[in-house]
Amino acid sequence: MSGLEGIALGALAAAIASGSLVGFTLGLVGGGGSILATPLLLYAVGVANPHVAIGTSALAVAASAYLALVGHARAGHVRWRCGLVFAVVGVLGALGGSSLGKAVDGQGLLFLFGLLMIVVGFLMLRPRRGPHVPEHPADLRTCAITAVTALGAGALSGFFGIGGGFLIVPALILATGMPMIGAVGTSLLAVGTFGLTTAVNYAASGLVDWPVAGLFIVGGLLGGQLGGRLAMRLAKQKATLQRIFAGLIFVVAAYVLWRSGQQFL
Repeated sequence: MSGLEGIALGALAAAIASGSLVGFTLGLVGGGGSILATPLLLYAVGVANPHVAIGTSALAVAASAYLALVGHARAGHVRWRCGLVFAVVGVLGALGGSSLGKAVDGQGLLFLFGLLMIVVGFLMLRPRRGPHVPEHPADLRTCAITAVTALGAGALSGFFGIGGGFLIVPALILATGMPMIGAVGTSLLAVGTFGLTTAVNYAASGLVDWPVAGLFIVGGLLGGQLGGRLAMRLAKQKATLQRIFAGLIFVVAAYVLWRSGQQFL
């Protein structure tokens, strides 16, 4: 597709609707945008090349994440110090990971992506042991732990061409002890930054479909606002967001594994 005129009406509608779903997911749980965006681009919009789908989704998710960040910031859900540390350090990992990911077979990359999603889904469902641990102060020690987790999450984010929210949210909770709604809001800063870094790397190789990315962003603007409002309503229900998050991951992981597995049969 070289422009909007090259996009069929059905694909255009699918791109906007898919972008709305991605934006809604980002606003609701701070992640899952890319694990939805890449399969939607491949199987709903009809992008043929997996690497182009990955590069395009990275750009669209970055924009949608920044848009969703605004609503969470206004509600006071963003821990800026930890979020900035995570975003800046994670970019280094994302650059290295995205360079490696471009060299891996597209279908093989998607299959590994599906396996990783299942692991993360189970980790999110695992109950916390012991009494509730209060949020850690944003001191030097917490920032150092945050930086280490950011480097690993950024590398995986870049390798799989994802914003990485489904990695960043649990990583932030682990490193800082912040509540789920705080991790959701804070993660959007890193999701946007990681996605933008990956998108720039892929764009340099001509692996971004700009018109489709634009349609995704338009849809993501509305979806992100709706998802953010629902997340705020569910914030007091401690396990609800985690369960929604994990359930979403399992559903998409199953579909990605099924579709990518067909290529090897």
